[in-house]
Amino acid sequence: MSAMDTDELSVVLPSTTTSGLSLSLHPLPILNISEHLTRMKLRTNTNTPFVLGALLGTQNGREVDIVNTFELAVEGDGQLIDHAFFTHRRDQYKQVFPSLEFIGWYTVAPIPTAKHIAFHEQFSAYTPTPLLLILQPISSAVSSNSTITSQNLPFRAYEPSLEIRDRKSRSVFIEAPFTVETGEAERIAVDWTAKGGAGGTSLESHLQTQRAAIKMLHERIMVLVKYVAEVVAGRATKDHAALRSLSALMASLPATESPGFREEFDTEYEDVQLTAYLSSLTKSANILNDLVDKHIVIIGRDERGQGIPSRRRGPMGNRGIEWDRMH
Repeated sequence: MSAMDTDELSVVLPSTTTSGLSLSLHPLPILNISEHLTRMKLRTNTNTPFVLGALLGTQNGREVDIVNTFELAVEGDGQLIDHAFFTHRRDQYKQVFPSLEFIGWYTVAPIPTAKHIAFHEQFSAYTPTPLLLILQPISSAVSSNSTITSQNLPFRAYEPSLEIRDRKSRSVFIEAPFTVETGEAERIAVDWTAKGGAGGTSLESHLQTQRAAIKMLHERIMVLVKYVAEVVAGRATKDHAALRSLSALMASLPATESPGFREEFDTEYEDVQLTAYLSSLTKSANILNDLVDKHIVIIGRDERGQGIPSRRRGPMGNRGIEWDRMH
């Protein structure tokens, strides 16, 4: 363990110092970080492997949403991040998710230490205030039947800040409370993952309910079809009230696709289009007639000024030819 890890001076301000950050954590980062830790445990065969990754999300003022993550690589003795790998992965995610920005980083540790301050300073080159999300290993897992909240999740979020001590400033962290933001699709995915993909999930229950409703509707429709067939065949007594209700129900349904319906629809559609075209043609002819009349009036005025006979109204006006008197 390095000297930085044994530093007695805590890099986390007391709980009396509060953060004004409004932080929302989505289920996908939770699953990604947990999977990253599990995979590193199996790879290194240790219970406390070194885990490092980047946080992607959106930030609007003091409102921050952590939406996605990706893993990071380190160089040398594990104290420096691989900047080339980081920028390459960040640009790749930017092409797929243009609305997401790099907003911080994550790791696995009980509490932040001076080692995390060193990583924080490296990430400060990419964003002014990189957030820190820590997964704290615990012995007992959260029950899959309990409601997922920020209180029973082994995660802690920290906002960077500066502390003035003995006329010197140093980088510190302030713990920021967060809420778990889940949409409908995310809740279904988390529920399915928590139960190992087994049956009994809310999605399966919802689909079974829909299937039962559709099956019941089909059975009732078949009862009505059978009754109408029996009435037509004369094997059942006519219930005029039921037949009227059935007729009203059929009239309220959308028209079905059939040759008779399509032929009638096409005929009515052609009649309506023909009427619209005839109206447009009549309107255009009327406008053209007025334009010709005005043109003839203007030409007639010029010809009268020269003593030349003129026609005040054209053939479309149906007003004949009028000769001016010679003075």
